[in-house]
Amino acid sequence: MSKIRVLIADDHALVREGIAAFLKLCDDIEVIAEASDGLEAIEKAKKFKPDIVLMDVSMPKLGGLEATVELKKINPDIKILVLTQYDDKEYIARFLKAGVSGYLLKRAVGSELISAIRAVSRGEFYLFSSIASKVVAGYLGKDKEAAMQDPYEKLTDREKQVLKLIAEGYTHKEIGDMLTISTKTVIAHQTNISEKLGLGSRAGLIKFAIQRGIIKIE
Repeated sequence: MSKIRVLIADDHALVREGIAAFLKLCDDIEVIAEASDGLEAIEKAKKFKPDIVLMDVSMPKLGGLEATVELKKINPDIKILVLTQYDDKEYIARFLKAGVSGYLLKRAVGSELISAIRAVSRGEFYLFSSIASKVVAGYLGKDKEAAMQDPYEKLTDREKQVLKLIAEGYTHKEIGDMLTISTKTVIAHQTNISEKLGLGSRAGLIKFAIQRGIIKIE
C-alpha cells in the first residue's frame, strides 16, 4: 500500500519539525518535503508532487492563500489541507473558494490531524468542528451580500499576490523578482489595485491589508 505523501508549509521551523516527527509515527503517511513560505511551497510541490500540502495561512512572501491559488492553477487535483491558528470567517471563505480540501486549527489534537490527512487523501472534505457553523452560515447565504460588496474580490489573483507583498514592505523590484514579472508590470498591478480599492497611497494599501487580515501583525 502506497503512503500518503505530504508537504508541510509553515514559516516556523519548530512547527514543521514537530508535525513531521509526529507523522513519522504513522505507517501510511510520509513527509516528503517542507517549505517555509508560499513561494517555496510552490517550488517544492512542483518538484516532489505531494498528495497533500499542509498549508499554513500567515507566511512571508506568498502566504498560504496566494500559494493555494497558484498551486490549484498548476495542478487542479492537488489536495490542500489548511493547518492554521486563524479561524477568521473571511480566511475560511477565501480558502474554500480557492478549492482547499480541508481546514484544521492548530489547537486540534494529533489524532485529528491524522484523521484529516487520511480523509482528504480519500477525496473527502475535512472541517474542524468549531468552525463548521461559520461555514454553514456562509453557504446559507448570510454572508453572500457582504462578499459581493467586498472590494478585495474585485482584484485578480495576481493583484492579490502583489497587494500582500506590497503590504509586507517589499520593493517593486523585489516583488518582480519573486513573481518572475517585470518591475513595470508590478507598478501597473499596484496602479490597478489602487484604482479598484479606491486607495491612492502605499500606506493606504498597507492599512487595508492589515484591516482585512491579508497580513497579520504579530
